[in-house]
Amino acid sequence: MDNTIFLSPQNDNGYDITDYYHIDPIYGTMDDLDELISEAHKRNIGLMFDIVFNHTSTTHAWFQRALKGEQKYKDYYFFRKKPTNWESKFGGSAWEYVEELDEYYLHLFDKTQADLNWENPNVREELVKILNFWIDKDIKGFRFDVINLISKDAFVDDNNGVGKKFYTDGKKMNQYLREINQKSFGKYDDIITVGEMSSTTIESCNNYTNPQHHELNMTFNFHHLKVDYENQEKWTTMPFNFQELKNIFNQWQLGMKDGWNALFWNCHDQPRSISRFGNDTKYHDISAKMLATTMHMQRGTPYIYQGEEIGMTNNYFTDIHQYRDVESINYYHILKNQGLSEDKIHEILQAKSRDNARSPMQWNNNGGFSKNTPWIQMNPNHTTINVEDNLNNTNSIFYYYQKLINLRKQYKVISEGNYIPIEKDHPYIYAYKRQYNNEELIIINNFYDVDTSIDINIQDYEILISNYNQHTLNNHLQIRPYESIVLYKHS
Repeated sequence: MDNTIFLSPQNDNGYDITDYYHIDPIYGTMDDLDELISEAHKRNIGLMFDIVFNHTSTTHAWFQRALKGEQKYKDYYFFRKKPTNWESKFGGSAWEYVEELDEYYLHLFDKTQADLNWENPNVREELVKILNFWIDKDIKGFRFDVINLISKDAFVDDNNGVGKKFYTDGKKMNQYLREINQKSFGKYDDIITVGEMSSTTIESCNNYTNPQHHELNMTFNFHHLKVDYENQEKWTTMPFNFQELKNIFNQWQLGMKDGWNALFWNCHDQPRSISRFGNDTKYHDISAKMLATTMHMQRGTPYIYQGEEIGMTNNYFTDIHQYRDVESINYYHILKNQGLSEDKIHEILQAKSRDNARSPMQWNNNGGFSKNTPWIQMNPNHTTINVEDNLNNTNSIFYYYQKLINLRKQYKVISEGNYIPIEKDHPYIYAYKRQYNNEELIIINNFYDVDTSIDINIQDYEILISNYNQHTLNNHLQIRPYESIVLYKHS
């Protein structure tokens, strides 16, 4: 599940957890969850929980007892007489003052999300208990939110005023991950773990996911989703840097030799990939399939985020009151204080807000399965982009994703083959090869609304999948707008 469902005041869509042992009533009851686990199991489906161990809500019992001055629980968090100059990832200071204690506590995210002190063995013991509780409930996987921030190295001012270097991929990361692995999920062969990594490195992720280290199965990294950040600043607009995108893909595909990548375009924290890297109007279906092919043919484990498989787009909201995301609302005010015009701010929010990924799933042309008013406005294009229409069209994006999944199960060259970059400097094409024993793939993806071509030897290759129907195969290969083609050879 790419969303937490635990009890929460919902200041950050559930990523501010009040109680790790109870389901928030807005999602249902424990009985509902038990039924879901049981019914999923009957269909050979395992549930993966999204869980936040870097911080808790300030409404959590531990933090509430800390506020009362109980030293045991103050040691569960980071309280300091003097704050550093670190910035919160949601804007403003990463420290919040508590008048009753005359101290500040650390919150790398919202001020209602207090960072946990993993140095404290009691904290680690509590978190292991939580994992084992849910494992006993037959949960089969865990996505650990911003897990590489749990090891804080030193509480000193940062010359850049950001502080990232003092808490990202810290010195005790491997020790902490190995400990919770050994005491919980590592005892089982059928539990999958993935770590969400903030501003991480290839070296760190190789260490986290090397099977011999017994830490995590795979990692998410976000470097490829920062190629449209002007001067590395998220709250800006610029066309994505295609060459940088290709370079990052190639570096991570080649660099993760000892570990394993989690492959993704979309998640609850990212705007919709089709609006960002594809064309969500003229080439909606074609570019959605191209982006799917790009990711699903790489080395790693692909993740599909709700609505991606039908080509859901950004919302293009025009009023700040349409947004629910705490980060977006904070930055609306920050950008306004910086003197940006209302039009420019909305242009930025339309491109970068996390709420682009959070509008309700578009089930049919009436919207969804409920007559209630959703918590956030539904994208108006649900009348033309929805599950029902996709299921009624054999050439739809949905069925294309199904085919990609089946191919990965069928061909070891996709699931296990090595990765070789080709056409590294082509201005429009991202291409690579995959090889496994006597099988080979050539994957070619056009990221632009242009006709282009490449010269490549494709003798003895056949088409495995493509987002266009008719093809003329020769060594001077013509590539149409947003075309994606996968060629296969068995020697």
